[in-house]
Amino acid sequence: MAPFELAEPQSLSEAFRLLQDEGARPMSGGTSLMLMMKAGVLRPTRLVNLRRLSLGGIEVVNGVLRIGAMTSLRMLERSLEVRKGWPVIARTLRTLANVRVRNVATLGGALAHGDPHMDLPPLLSALGATATVSGPNGQRVVPVESLYAGYLETTLKRGELITEVQVPALGGRRAAYLKCTTRSADDWPAVGVAVVLDGEQPTIVVGAATDRPTRLASPEAIEALPIEGDLHGSAAYKKQLLRVYVKRAIHEARNAGR
Repeated sequence: MAPFELAEPQSLSEAFRLLQDEGARPMSGGTSLMLMMKAGVLRPTRLVNLRRLSLGGIEVVNGVLRIGAMTSLRMLERSLEVRKGWPVIARTLRTLANVRVRNVATLGGALAHGDPHMDLPPLLSALGATATVSGPNGQRVVPVESLYAGYLETTLKRGELITEVQVPALGGRRAAYLKCTTRSADDWPAVGVAVVLDGEQPTIVVGAATDRPTRLASPEAIEALPIEGDLHGSAAYKKQLLRVYVKRAIHEARNAGR
């Protein structure tokens, strides 16, 4: 691993300043970042650890779930508010990596990493979640799905950080997330499918089979979808998995809560 400077800012303004250098990278949980650094894929000259910033916490305000970016995935999984109002999120987290990783990994880090194999981006996109992005030029609120530009690419500008995620009330909607893994249940998925039912037409967002979370206009749109093959399966194999898992996820969503 190449040498690097470690900085621990006490405020967001200090973090923005430290992140202006080209070789600087933010670190929240660091679970994926450290693996990339050890593999030599990423060689930052400065890591800006966000652990001292007050960016954690879970609360429900006017029916909206508000989650601080530094909230661990394990805390999100165990939250009574989440399990009661958004049970699909808690169910999804139970097979995300393993409990050791979920104890360390944070929501903001999971979203900012940009890996299309992540479980939460397609689910939060289907749920209509938004992210608050803060930076030296101010703050903006964007749909979660608009955070992604491609494989390991996000639309975050230099110095910008995800500071909070907002998930609208589930209300009468029903939701499900299913994934197919080629090895253990907590492995990276070959495909992931999030479905939210609200009226006649389902909201469908797929992950792992594409280079970013991708919304489908209808189940039939799978046939025209550009698929990315990788170590978890060829493009043809993943397309067939999607044909099956989209139907299963719709069925699962219809039966959610029963």
